Amino acid sequence: MSDDPIKDALKMIPYGFYSITSRNGDTRNVMVANWLMQTSFEPRQVALGLAKKAYSHGLITDGEAFVVNIFKKADAETIKPFSKSHAKNPDKFNDVHYSDGPETGVPVLDEAAAYLECKVVGRLDAGGDHEIIVGEVVGAGVRKAGEPTDTLTLPDLGWSYAG
Repeated sequence: MSDDPIKDALKMIPYGFYSITSRNGDTRNVMVANWLMQTSFEPRQVALGLAKKAYSHGLITDGEAFVVNIFKKADAETIKPFSKSHAKNPDKFNDVHYSDGPETGVPVLDEAAAYLECKVVGRLDAGGDHEIIVGEVVGAGVRKAGEPTDTLTLPDLGWSYAG
């Protein structure tokens, strides 16, 4: 524990670890994210906490769509290269195997166990360094069936993005 109980408590929240793909015109990007949750049953929606300074932020807000690529623990090595920022690795999408999602045209990663195609339906800027992007799930696919306990999380990698 540290001398910051808020940080310590926030780090106790379990976070998944996902790859988010985006597209605006011919420009595509892939990044990792962990602040994601379902927020509505009807219509089905998810909320994504996205850093305002992230390269993907502009692609998602301008392109008005994104894809959540869900990976299994066994595929952890596949997602790690996406953890570097666009500024540090602007060509990270060059070696990615994907197909354009049938509903949004946003890339769906071939190695993902499942994916959610989302159209942006709302944004919330509460003044912090991240913005909440709300996406309506308009398409999905499961390529490798599994349970939630099979899904890759930050603790599986020994990483933390909280506090």
